[in-house]
Amino acid sequence: MEQSWVKLGFYEMRPSLRKAGLALVTVLGSSPSALAAGDPSAGQTVFAAHCAICHSTEPGVNKIGPSLAGIVGSKSGSVSEFDLSAGMKEANVRWDDAHLDKFLANAVGFVHGTKMFVNLPGEPDRQNVIAYLNTLKK
Repeated sequence: MEQSWVKLGFYEMRPSLRKAGLALVTVLGSSPSALAAGDPSAGQTVFAAHCAICHSTEPGVNKIGPSLAGIVGSKSGSVSEFDLSAGMKEANVRWDDAHLDKFLANAVGFVHGTKMFVNLPGEPDRQNVIAYLNTLKK
């Protein structure tokens, strides 16, 4: 019985490996956590330079903006001890990596009526900050 192999550059793949590779690409491509492939350490640096003036990473410690401890996975408007804008309360967004990326790129465009006015236009900075936010626990 003849084997069906596919040649990819210098590599040959058996059909089962080809299927496994395709499955991996599909899962990683559709996974929200795959989006935040940034560096948490670099994200902490970006956060300190651009975000820490308004946001704390300590649970329950609010500044001009709410604490971001445990923000990943939470629902918009759910920081009860902070006076959030009506737009944020009504946004009905689950803060996964994809939504955080859109919000950080253009906060006012993503959540109309938000009080946040700072954007992170660079994708690497956003991905690094999101990776950092993923490390913060409530």
